[in-house]
Amino acid sequence: MANNSVGNTGRVLWAGLRALLVLTVVCGVLYPLAVTGIAQLAFPGKANGSEIESGGRVVGSELIGQTYNLPLKDGEETAARDLKWFQPRPSNGLGTNSVNTQYSIILSGATNRSGDNEDLITWVKDAKAAVVKDNSTASYTVKPSDVPADAVTSSGSGLDPHISPEYARLQVHRIAEKNHLTVARVDKLVADHTDGRVLGFIGEPRVNVLKLNIALKELTRG
Repeated sequence: MANNSVGNTGRVLWAGLRALLVLTVVCGVLYPLAVTGIAQLAFPGKANGSEIESGGRVVGSELIGQTYNLPLKDGEETAARDLKWFQPRPSNGLGTNSVNTQYSIILSGATNRSGDNEDLITWVKDAKAAVVKDNSTASYTVKPSDVPADAVTSSGSGLDPHISPEYARLQVHRIAEKNHLTVARVDKLVADHTDGRVLGFIGEPRVNVLKLNIALKELTRG
């Protein structure tokens, strides 16, 4: 009886080991390689992070927003916006890495504030005042009622790479003045980089800020 018991146990263990080895090879090696290969063949751009290149080098991803600020000066806690570039949405929901301080990491996230939260109300009011001030020029005055919602509120991730066409057009006069361009040329630049709804009915029209600023850089060089 003892020999039979040991034999049965050995067969069960050997069967389990073989199953482990087979599943490890199939699920841990063959399947990932197959999925990676198909993705690289069918969607190479998306599979590699939707990278955007400019001047022969990768400058970002079309899926992740960036800030366009001036260099931080001594005594400043927050860098000032570089107003010669189109500006993205606010990113009040971003956090800092306080767990593993070995790495300098920005944490994605939302503000998680309710509509009647005093902090959120203050952020929105301050952001609206800044948008009106920054985008008003000698020949063009921005009205508070002209400021769209995405200009004063952050997205759920805090890393939205897009702004609305309304917010992009609101910045046209400032961009034209700062870069010594005509309003018509900048307005056309925004129109050319406005993406419509997906399949014609999903989502809203949008403008990728990084792509728009790359085009602006090329326009100013020309």
